[in-house]
Amino acid sequence: MSLPSWRDWLFSAKAFVAAMLALFVALSLDLPRPYWAMAAVYVVANPLAGATSSKALYRALGTLLGASAAVFFVPLFVNAPMLLSMVVALWTGTLLLISMLDRTSRSYVFMLAGYTLPMIALPTVGSPETVFDVALARSEEIIIGIVCASVVSAVFFPTSVRSVLGQRITTWLDDAGSWADEILRGEGASPATPLKRQKLASDVTGLDLIISQLGYDADSRDIVRHSRELRGRLLMLLPLFSSLADRLHALKAREKVLPPELLAVMNEVADWLSEGGGSEANTTAIALSGKIEALQNADPDLNWDDLVLSSALARLREIVDLWQDCLTLRNEIVAGRRAGSWRPVFRHRDVVGRNRHYDYALLAFLAGSVVVGIFMACILWIVTGWEDGAGFVTMAAVACSFFAALDRPAPFITSMFVWTAFSLVIAFVYLFGILPGINSYELLVLVFAPPFLVIGLLIPRPQSTMLAMLLTVNGATFIALQDHYTADFSTFVNGAIAALAGVGFALVWTQLTRPFGSELAASRLVKAGWNDLAETAAGMRRGDHMRLSGRILDRLGQLVPRLAAVEDRELKKVDGYADVRLGFNVLMLQKERPQLSITGASSVGTVLSGVADFYRRRVKAGRAIDPSDGLRQSIDNSLEAIALRDGSAGRPSLDALVGLRRALFPHAAPPESWQPPMSDTSSPLPIAAE
Repeated sequence: MSLPSWRDWLFSAKAFVAAMLALFVALSLDLPRPYWAMAAVYVVANPLAGATSSKALYRALGTLLGASAAVFFVPLFVNAPMLLSMVVALWTGTLLLISMLDRTSRSYVFMLAGYTLPMIALPTVGSPETVFDVALARSEEIIIGIVCASVVSAVFFPTSVRSVLGQRITTWLDDAGSWADEILRGEGASPATPLKRQKLASDVTGLDLIISQLGYDADSRDIVRHSRELRGRLLMLLPLFSSLADRLHALKAREKVLPPELLAVMNEVADWLSEGGGSEANTTAIALSGKIEALQNADPDLNWDDLVLSSALARLREIVDLWQDCLTLRNEIVAGRRAGSWRPVFRHRDVVGRNRHYDYALLAFLAGSVVVGIFMACILWIVTGWEDGAGFVTMAAVACSFFAALDRPAPFITSMFVWTAFSLVIAFVYLFGILPGINSYELLVLVFAPPFLVIGLLIPRPQSTMLAMLLTVNGATFIALQDHYTADFSTFVNGAIAALAGVGFALVWTQLTRPFGSELAASRLVKAGWNDLAETAAGMRRGDHMRLSGRILDRLGQLVPRLAAVEDRELKKVDGYADVRLGFNVLMLQKERPQLSITGASSVGTVLSGVADFYRRRVKAGRAIDPSDGLRQSIDNSLEAIALRDGSAGRPSLDALVGLRRALFPHAAPPESWQPPMSDTSSPLPIAAE
């Protein structure tokens, strides 16, 4: 692990200053639990000013929503413990489900509101008349903490979300440019997309969180629209790269030497794209597009190899136009220019939509397991009559909620248990070894500085953010600092046992109810994609280009991390981009079908029915069965029918059929009727001559 940078130290110092400021304000106002204000700072602290502001707003909203629910429900059900337990469990699980459906930074509102209810309601069931005071105090202390965090983050050396977004985009373009260079210089390389290249989709979908925070950054609000446009174009590049690789590989597999003119253009495009984020939006794109267009116009024949070549040229030109758009948008974002000053070059198709894939059944199961778990924890509390049972249930609810969306939450809950225990040790040392000798606020700041400054260095690192938050928040909470020293050994020990028991219960419950890992989610994602393609081919999602592409690529972004974790060999063979290409081609056929002759339209209908039946069979079988020769023959018949009857007017449909055949039958020989004559292999046989 690398040593902390000066930026890490600056962030840690800012977070500590904000925490001490929040503690001072809460103590000055004589609030009952000033340590909540201190803990709130570390919950929302983020190196980016916009991210801190957005999380601060969402934490305030979530706290107020959960506190209001506590004030409403406790008086109604305080005399019916079982009913109150059910209400608490259902509230927490329902809000958790909503948070999992909202995959932006706003989801924090709902998850926080979910576990804030038990945090406020359960400790007050013995004295329900105090619930309003407790809810009000927690809301005030949390708001003090988040205001201090937001002000310090925005005033002292703020870091813009825009700058981080620009860096992420440049890194992504570097990776994508490297893939493009492999494709173009390797003339297609491999027809399958390596897992590390499929990961580009999850990297782009990961930009969603940053984009959702732009509106909360004073420096970045003007570029939200540009960022969303860029996200769609970055995703659109990926299936085009995959499609180009497939076409070039098909041409090389025919043992043909690519035309020198094409090789020259491909090398020029490779030179430009290989610069990645360092390339510039300039006249290079216009010149390259012109050369590609000239090659397209010089290719009027309709034999198989020429159709594949034509498809490759079309994809190459779309890539050039999209790359130009991406570079221009990247520059606009880095410069912070307002939307409206940019004009797109890529206009041939709609870009990828923002639609996402949700596995509603699986998410409902995850939330439902949390509901039952919290209810069971409440039952244990009621049956045992445990005095500190409220803390036990609360920690169980927090642990279950935090990691519910993960495929394998148990290791993370185990880590939470270990570091909660460690933070209890730190709290014990402070409570009974250090704080008794502290008699001023200045000394308090001095003794808090070493551990909190060091732990704050871990927050900017994604792999240790959760660890740092557990240590800082639990440390502040377990110390339970008041305006005067009130530590009691038995109270501390009972609270510590309740906290560890709550996390331990969440761990055991999770292992019992969720023994499966990533395989289940990955398998369901694959099957959902097959079902989507079956419905699209059957005409149930006609004209759904943007939505379908968004869903498929979002699914791919969810699938790739899981593929890296599963052992299932069949799942590891999945090439998500092949399904994306197939979906695009199906939509193109549906769009162009009304423009074709009766014979051509009828043949396309047969192909689409065959594709729909094929994917329905895959869904029913639950595995990747191969398409039948009958489907391949119907595609070949449609190619011939459109080439004979529709000529150049059917070129978009021919291009889509070529893509469909390559996606479904990548290793099949070309249509027999399209083979060049044996006597003269240098002169391809036109379809009309057949």
